[in-house]
Amino acid sequence: MKKLVLTGAAGRLGSYLREPLSKMADELVSTDIAEDIGTLYPGESYMQADLASLEQISAVLEGADMVIHFGAIVDEAPFDEILGPNIIGAYNVWEAAHRHGVRRVVYASSVHAVGMYPSADCIGIDAPHRPDSFYGLAKCFAEDLGRLYWEKRGLESVHMRIFSCAKVVSTRSLATWLSYDDLIRLVTRAIDTPTTGFSIVYGISDNDRMPVNNAGASHLGYRPQDNAEQFAPEILAAAPPADPSDPAQMCIGGPFTTIELGESGLAKMTIVDDRKKL
Repeated sequence: MKKLVLTGAAGRLGSYLREPLSKMADELVSTDIAEDIGTLYPGESYMQADLASLEQISAVLEGADMVIHFGAIVDEAPFDEILGPNIIGAYNVWEAAHRHGVRRVVYASSVHAVGMYPSADCIGIDAPHRPDSFYGLAKCFAEDLGRLYWEKRGLESVHMRIFSCAKVVSTRSLATWLSYDDLIRLVTRAIDTPTTGFSIVYGISDNDRMPVNNAGASHLGYRPQDNAEQFAPEILAAAPPADPSDPAQMCIGGPFTTIELGESGLAKMTIVDDRKKL
């Protein structure tokens, strides 16, 4: 490919994607709202842009083969804060992609689009939306937007419902972990699969305790290699007793299922900021 675009390049997950993406095309254009992202990889350039501006996003996507869309507020927040970057921003990415003839959008969706399902249900990729937050609701919008643009305009998209892509620090993440290596494998398959149409896939590693079924996305060729069970002895030894009446422990959305709408879900979690540095 000649040109890939990565939104959300200044974020923690974006920091792990920049290098492998820079090797998949002649040119990688990384973008974010930040002024810069520091040292660039060979073949990578940076363009500052606001997802809420169709004009700015259109300029970034000109000439692109595919866009890997990770830019967003990555936590629950009041609806009016989510609206610009997460909802209007998604529309701007798809509309700009359509106008410029971009072939595919690879989208960082989230477990929070279906977060209210009990883990014991072991849902597949065809489960109806069941968001746990405004953040999850925005992911539902983008998934429906992707289906609409595929069925009406022929723009392919892969929606990766990402789980816990961070260091394993809790009993929940024994089930929901997505390693950084598996994240890269997932994004790579979403890009190099010849045809995807509109696809949904769970972004999760090959965990023994995995609470979802990815069989419906086998056409993407994503085969995770990592397993959080290696951390189980240490995590379980330090864990408090389980509470089966607590939705945060019983539903796949975790703490996002019990917070008030508009209040931070990440504040209830321990996320280690181990972003990759050059």
